[in-house]
Amino acid sequence: MFPRLFHIGSFSLPTYGLLVATGVLIGLWISVRNSEKQGINGDDAWNLGILVVLAGIVGAKVLLIINEWDRYAGNWREIFSLNTLQSGGVFSGGLIGALLMAAWYMRRRHMPPLRTCDGFAPGLAFGHVLGRFGCFSAGCCYGKETHHIWGVTFHSQLAHDWSGTPLGVALEPTQLIEAAAEFFNFVLLMWLLKRKKFDGQVFATFMILYGIERYFIEFLRGDPGRGEVFGGVMTFTQLISLLLVVGGGVIWWFKSGIQKAVPAHSST
Repeated sequence: MFPRLFHIGSFSLPTYGLLVATGVLIGLWISVRNSEKQGINGDDAWNLGILVVLAGIVGAKVLLIINEWDRYAGNWREIFSLNTLQSGGVFSGGLIGALLMAAWYMRRRHMPPLRTCDGFAPGLAFGHVLGRFGCFSAGCCYGKETHHIWGVTFHSQLAHDWSGTPLGVALEPTQLIEAAAEFFNFVLLMWLLKRKKFDGQVFATFMILYGIERYFIEFLRGDPGRGEVFGGVMTFTQLISLLLVVGGGVIWWFKSGIQKAVPAHSST
């Protein structure tokens, strides 16, 4: 809708970049406060958050390049182009990069992994809310053409030039749908954080909720570079979404004591 807030000469301020940066800062602040309430050292939480953000940016770019390999394979310079650097990348790739960095740093600093992840989960969801508003403003991550009353129509030539956004046709508001879902996740996770029964409950809940919502939102996405697996049965992002759901379920299973409630089969 409004890809660029203003420009002076050759300098311009993209709305997407501002909203994403704001989301990162607020999300990190929320995460550190929640971590301290979980008994985590504040300095360690800040350092972890910064490293996770950097790893998330790299991971999002890497998955973007993988999904659009046909575009980059014959032109390696495009990987380091301004368009690629300004692109938000793929959130699922960012999440994987963030998780890998978090695992390394928490092990190095002897931080309790699941309790730390619990503290960061709500902030991650909130940061993603602003990030998706940034996508909406830039016109990226757009949906398929729709005739529903809630369809949104882009008219910005800049959005088309930067993100290939179709102009003059109603599209599914996938960015706003995901922002609303993530805000619901944020509110629920903040509520659950004060009432959790075991370490990892909040993070596992986030993994399950986000995996489910992202899996189904993928059906509405219309932007190219979805990345197909299993012969086009699903996108690469949907595969990651299913793995998130499974991973969250495994944490619930082993940490909540559910498996102890299942009676063992007696031998006869």
